[in-house]
Parts: sequence; C-alpha cells; structure tokens
Amino acid sequence: MRIILHVWRQKNASSPGKLVRYEVPNVNREMSFLEMLDVLNEDLILKGEDPVAFDHDCREGICGMCGMVINGIAHGGRRGTTVCQLHMRHFNDGDEIYLEPWRARAFPLIRDLAVDRSAFDRIIAAGGFVSVPTGSAPDGNAIPIPKENADLAMDAAACIGCGACVAACPNAAAALFTAAKVSQFALLPQGQPERYDRVRAMVAQAGAEGFGSCTNVGECEAVCPKQIRLEFIARMNRDFLKAAVTHRGETPSA
Repeated sequence: MRIILHVWRQKNASSPGKLVRYEVPNVNREMSFLEMLDVLNEDLILKGEDPVAFDHDCREGICGMCGMVINGIAHGGRRGTTVCQLHMRHFNDGDEIYLEPWRARAFPLIRDLAVDRSAFDRIIAAGGFVSVPTGSAPDGNAIPIPKENADLAMDAAACIGCGACVAACPNAAAALFTAAKVSQFALLPQGQPERYDRVRAMVAQAGAEGFGSCTNVGECEAVCPKQIRLEFIARMNRDFLKAAVTHRGETPSA
C-alpha cells in the first residue's frame, strides 16, 4: 500500500522546523511503523538526502526509546502499544500520517523526531539508592510482602520511561513517570528507609527540570503503553504531603 507522511524536520533546537511531505510506496501491511520509516530513510539516503532522525533501540516495546506523536496522539493511540509495536496493518492505503516529536520544555529537541529525555534519568538519580544489606541473597520468604503490594510494585516498575505521558499532558507534567518510579520502591519493605526522602527529592528534581504540574487531566494514563494507572500519582502525592509535614524545613537528600 501507499502511505503519505508529513514528517517534522528540524536540524537542531535552534533551527526552524517544518513538516515535510514524503510518499512511501509499496508498504507491506505487516511492517512495523519503524520498519516503514526505515524504508523511507533508505530511499532518502539513495537520493542523497538526510534521513529522518528518530529514537529507537530494542523495537520490542521494552526499552522506552521509541516515541513520537502520530496524528496528534503519542505512540499513535492504540492502547498499550509503543510506536515500535504499531504495525502498518492498522492504516489504510493512501492514508496521510503526521509525525511530530515529543514537545516539552524539559525534552529539548535534538533533531527531527528525536528529543533529549535525560531529564528522566536525573529524576531517577535524585531518588538515590535503596538501603539493603550486602551478602548472599536472602531467602525468598524471609520478608513477607502482601501480594497486593507486590502486584502494585510490579505494575509501577513496568514504566519504561518513554515520555508519552509528558507529550500527552497539556502541562507537560512528568507526574505519572515520577509516581511510578517512586511507587515501585515505596510499596516494598526494601524501599522504606528512604521512602520520604526519596519522594521529596524526586518531586523536587521533576520541578527543577521544568516539567509542569499535574492537574488530573488523565491523558497520561490514556497514552501510556504500559498502562500505568493514575492512582500512582495519588499515592505519590500522599507520600509527598506526609514527607512535607514530617520533614519540614529539611533539604531533600539524593
């Protein structure tokens, strides 16, 4: 089938950008979306033109590297699906598709569809380490953990840090990402020693990076490819408020 793409092209953050129209003929319906972009880039290279820059790595929906706005929706709008898991069979012959990068002040553009998401790394780093004793692995039943807590912690840990939540949020908030990374430790015994220092430090870092505030719009949950639930933000807010009261006047420690 034949696909018409309108791709955002921009050399760097300081250069002006624009949407450029490309036609991709002979698209196999079983191609992934990124494979279709590979075909476009091969054609551009053969013509002596610059290929479209986009983030990707594992192409299995695990690493969180891929990410772009497709027709106005982060990752293209299919529930629980990253761009690399999106296939061309979900489009029709002759479709026109608009591709843009994540747009947020905290995600400065690198080139075309690629943005710098290292702000997420700094939020994680602000949380510091988990205090656990070294030595041999403890017995699996040595620390009883309620199944509900274990399941919730695993749900939170499923976050791959792709940034779709930020791209979809009208405030460019990183609340869902931060809440997931806070909760995956706060729900387990190993995360208790630094629990309240951690949430204060990570929330403070998110603010310092320039992410906006959460106003419970819910777009983040709607586009999250790992279906991280909005309730984790409420959990993070409860911990943050408790930390603010019990640690008033203290500087968060990383």
